Amino acid sequence: MRLTTMNHKKIQRIMRKYDLVTKVRRRNPYKAIMKKRLEHRIFPNKLQREFNQILPFKVFCTDITYIPFQNAFAYLSVIKDIASGEVVAWNICLHLEEILVTDTLKNMRLDSSEGIMIHSDQGFHYTNPDYIELVKELNMIQSMSGKGSCIDNAPIESFFGHMKDELDYKSCISFEELRFKVDEYMRYYNHQRKQWTRNKMTPVEFRNHLLTKS
Repeated sequence: MRLTTMNHKKIQRIMRKYDLVTKVRRRNPYKAIMKKRLEHRIFPNKLQREFNQILPFKVFCTDITYIPFQNAFAYLSVIKDIASGEVVAWNICLHLEEILVTDTLKNMRLDSSEGIMIHSDQGFHYTNPDYIELVKELNMIQSMSGKGSCIDNAPIESFFGHMKDELDYKSCISFEELRFKVDEYMRYYNHQRKQWTRNKMTPVEFRNHLLTKS
């Protein structure tokens, strides 16, 4: 057998081109899994189901739901103020990309986000390094529900239930029509839909009521 002398860099290029891996240095799949898990971090439940908040713009909950319409479905990300019940930000997309939740967070447009709490479940989007970094940049406190515990995020689950009962989304024939109806519903929910649990006030009215008391 004839041996050919070859530079080690050329060997590396050939190995990369043909996806060759030596038996003595074969990739460890478990290390790759552990690395992925370390990138996606879980945060403790700092909210602890304390849903009777009295100060607006301090504690928020967020989640994603899917909305089926004619021959397709979309994903809706929402952030809700637990104290007032006001939906302060939302974003609707056709795909479950990370920008769905990061753009929702950017849409909050608060005077100051420092020290406020944002609570979510342990979904892939909320454990994503990009989302975690954005929360950190905004000086927010990140909180997460226990694994598989929907009641830990009950305020946002309740909102999605009411929205799907009241919004005629299944008749929408295009994504543009669905987005328009969702935007309309959010304005209706915040400014017109009075709630018995909030002294028969709309979320915006109740928010202003709480601010005058604080």
